[in-house]
Parts: sequence; structure tokens; C-alpha cells
Amino acid sequence: MAKKEETVSLIDTFAEFKELKNIDRTTMVSVLEESFRSVIAKMFGTDENYDVIVNPDKGDFEIWRNREVVADEDLQDSNRQIPLSEAQKIDTSYEVGEEVTDEVNFAKFGRRAILNLRQTLASKILELEKDSLYSKYIDKVGTVVSAEVYQIWKKEMLLIDDEGNELLLPKNEQIPTDFYRKGETARAVVARVDNKNNNPKIILSRTSPLFLQRLFEMEVPEINDGLITIKRIARIPGERAKIAVESYDDRIDPVGACVGVKGSRIHGIVRELRNENIDVINYTTNIQLFIQRALSPAKISSIKLNEEEHKAEVFLRPEEVSLAIGKNGANIKLASMLTEFTIDVFRELETGSADPGEEDIYLDEFRDEIDGWVIDAIKGIGIDTARAVLDAPREMLIEKADLEEETIDDVLNILRKEFEN
Repeated sequence: MAKKEETVSLIDTFAEFKELKNIDRTTMVSVLEESFRSVIAKMFGTDENYDVIVNPDKGDFEIWRNREVVADEDLQDSNRQIPLSEAQKIDTSYEVGEEVTDEVNFAKFGRRAILNLRQTLASKILELEKDSLYSKYIDKVGTVVSAEVYQIWKKEMLLIDDEGNELLLPKNEQIPTDFYRKGETARAVVARVDNKNNNPKIILSRTSPLFLQRLFEMEVPEINDGLITIKRIARIPGERAKIAVESYDDRIDPVGACVGVKGSRIHGIVRELRNENIDVINYTTNIQLFIQRALSPAKISSIKLNEEEHKAEVFLRPEEVSLAIGKNGANIKLASMLTEFTIDVFRELETGSADPGEEDIYLDEFRDEIDGWVIDAIKGIGIDTARAVLDAPREMLIEKADLEEETIDDVLNILRKEFEN
């Protein structure tokens, strides 16, 4: 009797599992039937002559075995056949060749069978869980989800969704200034679902450009309605981003719509991205104009394009150079990412600022006196001549080129001596 109760309790356990994991009733019944058949097949070599009936409403099950009646002396397979003398104990009218169907008490199969059933059920349940999780989140790739922070590790963060599923937010997918405590809610985009060895892992991202795009779609109705399209996005997560938008309705200002009255629409996005500075610009197929807009707030004097190599030489007035480059080179880097052009910034020599006969010298000419990596660092911020270095503010050179004060002072001394000579 204890074994019977133990077996029946398996269905109760499975019913509880259903409530927890949100698995539908039909699937549950199917899994139970498969599990019973699997155990029967292992015990008798086949389950073909068995009928398994699961009654989820009653919380029980029935197993019926079908056997052919044979003469007592012809019995060869007690699983598929029943001797005539035994069949007539059930009903005296049975004859050889007829079929007998009788109910089987699963508990009589023994403790090993019950244990085997539990293990089979557990295995199928786990497989079902994984399939359900994979199916749910493979359809959510590219969408924003909210989940509770459950555990924080050095390389990643574990989050739990409202159904108890585990989601991972790796460190390299977090904004550098992200800071969460256990129990807080985090928002991120579903970046991908890894399913190695049928073990799904849901990977989230807060650094993906797609996360920024989805936030704009949520905040700006015109984007969600298709009146405004996000054409391109470039991000340095947590620092700065540029987004190019286009309107299909001349009456709608796409930049104004994205920013909102007094920044009302963009403020929420900026806060979510840890005060990431977001520039919204109008998209255009005119490459020169697009590069000009991408380098905003700097004002460009002229541009030389090499469309085959996707390169652009941009010339600016001296006071605009630092604006074009931006803090730590962020502005020019984002402009290059957004336009998909390699942008080189050049300082435009002002007419009348020097004597007509005054000459300038390219920095590369000083490689015998100044370390090459120092010259490359200075050229990296768009300054490539000696006079441009001397005319640039010392503090700007230190900050933008990321060089030590002593190094910059040495460079300035070498260049001044050259012109004194």
C-alpha cells in the first residue's frame, strides 16, 4: 500500500511542478505517459502491448496490459501471452487466440521500477524546462526585459525573471558605471541565447546599441509608429552616444521628437544609461553633410572625401579642433563609427596669422628627437604640425593626447628651439 501511495504521489509532484514552471496540461500528460512507457520497456523489452491512461483531474493513472490467450504448454512470453488456465480464472469464457486485458498495479513492479520512474520523470522534466526556457527567450532576442538582481559576481551578474528563470548579465555587457544591489530591478536587452549541450543560457546586454534603440522606441511614440526611423547608432557605453534619425513626414522634426520638450523624452534614457551623453542628429545620404553633422558641435571648414577607402580628411579652425576630437577622442571616434568613415582631423592654418614667409614643419620630421609613440599620440588628436602643437593650449595637449606634463613640456621645448634656430 505504501508503494501504491508512493507511486501516485509522483503525479502530485508533477502537478506542483506544472504550477511552478508554467508547463501546459497536455505536455504534462504526455511526459507522464512517456515516462511510464520508458520504464515498462526497460523491464519487459517492449511497451507495445500496454495502455497507459493518465487522469490529471483525479490525480491518478491506470496501466492496462494486453495479452494473447495460449494453451498452457505453448506459453513462451509471459509478458505478451497468458496461459488458458489463468485466463479462465478471470473469465471462464476465454478461449485460445482471444485477447485478455487486465489492469497492472505499478507498485508490484518493485521499488527499483518506482525509482527508475522517478529518475526518468526528473530527466524529462529537466529537458522540458530547458526547451521551454529556450523557446521563450529565443523569441525575445532583441527585446528589453526587466529582472531582479539575485547574485553579483566578479565577471557577471545573475538575474531572475518573474517566472524564476535565470538570466546572465556579463561584466562586459554592463555599463562601466552600473552599480546594482541584490533585490534591485535591472533592465537590459536580450542579446542572445546560447544553447550548448541543450543547456540554454540567456545573455543580456546594457552596452549594445540595440538597447539604446529599444529605449528610444519605448520613449518616442513616433519611432514606435514608424514615422521616425533610427538609421544608425554609435555608442561608447556610459560616456557618449550618437544616434542618426530620419522622418518620413516633413511635418515632423525627428531630432526634436526624440529629445522632447525641454529634453523630457531623452532624460529618462540618459538616466537609464548612467548619464550617457546622447547626441541626436538628422540622417542624410549626403556623406559630407552627414560627417559634418556627426562631428557636431565642431564646425567644419572643409572636407576631402575618399569614398572608395571610406576615408575623410576634415579641416577645421584651430579653436574647433578640440571640439571635433572631444574628451578622450570620444567625439571623433563616435563620428567615425556613425558615418562608417575613417575621419582624420586637420588644423586649418589661418591666413594672416603668421608672416607670409613663415614655414611649418610636420611632426614626423622630429622623430629623431621625439619618441615615435609621443608623435603618434599627438597626431591621434588631429594635430600633425609643429606650429599647430605650439598654438594649442598646453592643458589640452596633456588631456587629449593622454601624455605626462613633462613629456609635453619636452616636446614644446624641442619645437620652440627649432623655430628659434
